[in-house]
Amino acid sequence: MAGSDNGALGTTFKVVRILQGVSLVAIIGMAAYFISQMVSNNNAPSDVIVGTLSVTCIAVLYCAITYILYVDNILPFLISTGMDSMLLIALVVVAVVVGKPLSYLNCRVIGSSSVSQSTYQLGLELKKSFSKEGSQVQYSNWIGASRVTCYEMKAIWGLSIALCVLFAFSAICSVCLWRHSKAAAPKSVEA
Repeated sequence: MAGSDNGALGTTFKVVRILQGVSLVAIIGMAAYFISQMVSNNNAPSDVIVGTLSVTCIAVLYCAITYILYVDNILPFLISTGMDSMLLIALVVVAVVVGKPLSYLNCRVIGSSSVSQSTYQLGLELKKSFSKEGSQVQYSNWIGASRVTCYEMKAIWGLSIALCVLFAFSAICSVCLWRHSKAAAPKSVEA
């Protein structure tokens, strides 16, 4: 693979970016599925899920672009550090907002059923909860609708926390790579 030769630090940066991408794509898939379920029941999706999807879509695009720029040896490390820090803040907000009601929820006590039954249960819960078409799904009520939904939301929460660690780590790697590139840059000779 082409790219700059930054040793273990460069390899670490690439591995962290790949892990970020995989985690982000998993969150996007689960959040999009939840939004699809809510919309199919003629309800407006929860702001929490829409916000999570928005942040993760931006982050996965950023990860792909910075990975390509790094491999081509044209990534501005200082800007990358700032962007990683901003995405870290956004993902901390996502983890806190998603996790606040989930931390009190025990998924094992929610009725045991298969995935198809859980989807059916979720549909029934949504229909019972919202007699008026177009009403917005309340996140705190929705996460307890089925065991599968609860576990999937806890997976999103866990991946969000993992992404916080990964983005903090990639920001640190970016700073170190920036310092390494500054130290390795040839000094100009004035006559």
